[in-house]
Amino acid sequence: MAYLRPGFFVRKVFNRAAMAAGAFGTVTLEVPGRRGGGDQRIPVIPVEVDGRRYVVSTRGESEWVRNVRQAGGLRLRGKRFAGSYAAREVPVDERGPIVAAYREEAGSTVTAYWKKLPDDADHPTFELEPR
Repeated sequence: MAYLRPGFFVRKVFNRAAMAAGAFGTVTLEVPGRRGGGDQRIPVIPVEVDGRRYVVSTRGESEWVRNVRQAGGLRLRGKRFAGSYAAREVPVDERGPIVAAYREEAGSTVTAYWKKLPDDADHPTFELEPR
């Protein structure tokens, strides 16, 4: 699987600012880490399609994706969709409409990621079910 590693500025400055301010429609995704025991926090833009909630990995096979797979769930903190969720990975052949809705919701914020990773298979997507 492909992965676009974020640079220092994104990891240490932008992500923290986006989570604190809720910039660009972001909320904070929290998931237990696979190693070290602490929670991982990352800004995400959740999307709702046909009454169901989803999160999409813009950067591909990231650490938070691996952590969600292992934990089977996550928490969202912010103005939208706050709460604890079970997470089910959406099969690649079902991602198309979700990814399209996500890209429309997120706008130009995510365009560069799809230029580098144009295939839906490169963007793990999780359906969220409130716990």
